[in-house]
Amino acid sequence: MDTSNFAFSKINYILLVIGLVIIILGLFLMSGSGTTEEAFNPEIFSATRIKVAPMISLFGFLFIIVAILWPSKKQVKE
Repeated sequence: MDTSNFAFSKINYILLVIGLVIIILGLFLMSGSGTTEEAFNPEIFSATRIKVAPMISLFGFLFIIVAILWPSKKQVKE
């Protein structure tokens, strides 16, 4: 298989998948049950849901940007 036509190298794809997993982890940490009309759930204001999880997701998006900009070995050789 000719890999010269691919936009990214193998390491770029691996880094992209890692970034995607980090984003999914952040979204998973933000999820949970909400408040209903019958009962108030104070867990919706936990530090994990409003501080930690968005920062993890932001880190995942930044990681994906780095993965896209990561130079491949064939570009360095040329």
